[in-house]
Amino acid sequence: MISANMTKFYINGAWVEPISKQRMGVENPANEEIVAQVAIGNAEDADRAIMAARAAFDAYTVWPVADRIALVRRILEVYNSRYEDFAQAMTTEMGAPIEWARGAQAWAGQVHIEATIKSAEDMKWEYMRGTTKIVYEGIGVCALITPWNWPMNQIACKVAPALIAGCTMVLKPSEIAPLSGVLFAEVCHEAGVPPGVFNLVNGDGPGVGTRITSHPEVDMVSFTGSTRAGTLIAAAAAPTVKRVAQEMGGKSANIILPSADLESAVTAGVGAIMANTGQSCDAPTRMFVQRGQHAAALRYAKLAAETIVPGDPLATGTTMGPLISKVQFDKVQRLMQTGIDEGATLVTGGLGRPAGLNRGWFCKPTIFGDVQNEMTISKEEIFGPVLAILPYDTVDDAVRMANESVYGLAAFICGPVEEAKPIARRLRAGTVNLNYPDWDLYAPFGGYKQSGNGREYADWGIHDFCEVKGIVGYGA
Repeated sequence: MISANMTKFYINGAWVEPISKQRMGVENPANEEIVAQVAIGNAEDADRAIMAARAAFDAYTVWPVADRIALVRRILEVYNSRYEDFAQAMTTEMGAPIEWARGAQAWAGQVHIEATIKSAEDMKWEYMRGTTKIVYEGIGVCALITPWNWPMNQIACKVAPALIAGCTMVLKPSEIAPLSGVLFAEVCHEAGVPPGVFNLVNGDGPGVGTRITSHPEVDMVSFTGSTRAGTLIAAAAAPTVKRVAQEMGGKSANIILPSADLESAVTAGVGAIMANTGQSCDAPTRMFVQRGQHAAALRYAKLAAETIVPGDPLATGTTMGPLISKVQFDKVQRLMQTGIDEGATLVTGGLGRPAGLNRGWFCKPTIFGDVQNEMTISKEEIFGPVLAILPYDTVDDAVRMANESVYGLAAFICGPVEEAKPIARRLRAGTVNLNYPDWDLYAPFGGYKQSGNGREYADWGIHDFCEVKGIVGYGA
């Protein structure tokens, strides 16, 4: 689904012509064809959107919470009516297999809006502490910057809580996967979001991102993307002392305990990293297995990887799509070559496209064994379907190596739950998953260390967009 509004911006309740005349082709990464042109904004376009959000803030932020929840519920209804459009858009812009686009990508937007509504209904927005009234209220104008790898997941996780908190906003989706973001702006318009409350400006980091993160009329920045970009955003926001919430890179450890069912744990771990073509910041890309089980783990991982079917995202039977772009493809190829050069064992996959795929940014599902913690493929976020398997001698060694990372977004432990629980306490990560649990929409999502700060999902996300006010003497 490609909108007719791709070369316009949504500002102050209307689709408007950009001041900037720059356009960029949107590539379908499965076939390298340009499927649309998207407008690329500049600082003046960003200013228009920011000032529309500022003008709308005072009136919107005093809406009763129930009315703000009702508005987000209308957004959900319209979103659901266009669910297939979103799935088709993400298949086109990301190359996501259509069943994955429906069952994971579009679904993520739906369920995060639902969880935000439920959490807002249950949240204590005002309460007394002694004679002081505690009040949660919207922080102000928010700059929202979202990535290409989970477009609707991240848009929903920012826009829904910001609206419910009473904020106004400017959204800048990724310019290389902008189709679904424009659709979401159409949903907001149809749902009746008041003019200026939600604005969308497409563009790149230097042109739009820098302006909305440094503008003095912006009160908060919520960013999801690379650690490199996140540090630049934090620096741009610092002179005006904005709140900055960041969800950035990851290199998640997956510790398989000696007492775990090795075949099951390894097989599921391979599936968890290969989903979304490895382009998930919390993917369990470092698998730690006891040294005596290492050879068996490599066999199980090879078998699991070789069941994955890369190919046409619209074809029946395809289970993995392409990487998002040539830039990402080249990065993944470079890091795989580095793994080989540094002495890791290439178990399956490797350089080049999978057999029979001569165009599109397809990558082979790849497993490396005998990986050492100091190797590049163990330290750097590859963001592709590449799993590093590292042997350990003791569980204490595994925990130490797991924590020897600049990242701390997520971690995984496989084995008896009672054995895993104390280990989970020792891992320096924002989310620790025991035995590949179902996705918990109400758990906090965010990272330690260079994986960022702040938390998203449900009421955690709402709190990020709120200021806390104490009215002292209110109950005297």
